[in-house]
Amino acid sequence: MAKTTSIFARVEPEIKEQAEMVLNKLGIPMSSAVNIFLRQVVIQNGLPFDVKIKQNKPVAFEDLTTEEFNNEIEKGFNDLKAGRVLSAEKVAERITKEYGHEL
Repeated sequence: MAKTTSIFARVEPEIKEQAEMVLNKLGIPMSSAVNIFLRQVVIQNGLPFDVKIKQNKPVAFEDLTTEEFNNEIEKGFNDLKAGRVLSAEKVAERITKEYGHEL
């Protein structure tokens, strides 16, 4: 069956960049990954993963698997490389604002 339909989606640039990095390591083009996702939606008759409301709490080391920890570290390195950094004071302000916990 010929591929004749296009999909256009708006995504956050950082998410696209991070996804491309992962997919490049796997040797999978973005279009193939989207195709795989859509096929899984059909096969599963829904999203092929759990969709949950994010808890508003900081990430705790003891709650992470090794893979999740490594992913968080990778995100931090990517932010650092891209210049997305904050001062300690700004981080403390954000933690207080978002989590109601003063440092």
